[in-house]
Amino acid sequence: MSEKPELLIVTGMSGAGRSTVGNALEDLGWYVVDNLPPLMLGPIADLFTMAKTPLQRVAVVIDVRGREFFEDFAESLTAVRHRDVNVRVLFLEANDAALVKRFENVRRPHPLQANGTINDGIAAERRALLSIRENADVIVDTSDLNIHQLSNRIADGFSIASTSKLQLTVMSFGFKYGLPSDADMVADARFIPNPFWIEKLRPFTGENQEVSDYVLAQNGVSEFVTGYVAALKPVLKGYLNENKRYATIAIGCTGGKHRSVALVNEIAAQLGSLSDVTVSVKHRDLGRE
Repeated sequence: MSEKPELLIVTGMSGAGRSTVGNALEDLGWYVVDNLPPLMLGPIADLFTMAKTPLQRVAVVIDVRGREFFEDFAESLTAVRHRDVNVRVLFLEANDAALVKRFENVRRPHPLQANGTINDGIAAERRALLSIRENADVIVDTSDLNIHQLSNRIADGFSIASTSKLQLTVMSFGFKYGLPSDADMVADARFIPNPFWIEKLRPFTGENQEVSDYVLAQNGVSEFVTGYVAALKPVLKGYLNENKRYATIAIGCTGGKHRSVALVNEIAAQLGSLSDVTVSVKHRDLGRE
């Protein structure tokens, strides 16, 4: 594993939790610089070699507060990636409803709304950040996370102990509630007969042994799980080789209650045997019905 110093660039939507992430990283031992103009990425990278006490892990928060400086982000990022440093971009995302609520709670305007509404500012920011989001190494959706949950998520992915392994989240979800915006890969469990239509199974979830047994015993499910896990192994190894340390696999069914939950638990159990991967399970939509 490379011993290169690490530069983590934290960016994303205003109101999505950049301050919380900066504080969490600082608690984990990162040297954190807030509201950095992108043009300063090069000088910041010099801290790894020119400081009296060379730094090993530096995180910088870059966002639209930099206004015209933010336009230089892509060029500055390309330049710093050519240095002898492991560079990762963490993009913080949240849905419009969550962002509006957060701005209303603190009674502050969105930095890009000008004379318009908060929604206008959010829309303008999404457009400005689109290319950065598409090229981010890690995307974290904070819509349903409180401050403590977000801090724990950062600790899972960016603590010193986590850097040598891939932090993999295997998530179930319901298609009727929308795709997870932070998923790296999505699979569809709706090819499996739905336990919802079996009266004695309907009240339970995929966490229930009887429901799980029913789902996993259906035609084609065993082959799907075996083939999917086999297909994931080289992908996860490739992520590690490319210094991607956090990934989310999402598996959906209609409501995220029965089939996807049972599949996620089984797939996570099989992936848990990999020595260079730490697996956690999240059932996003359990309890929503």
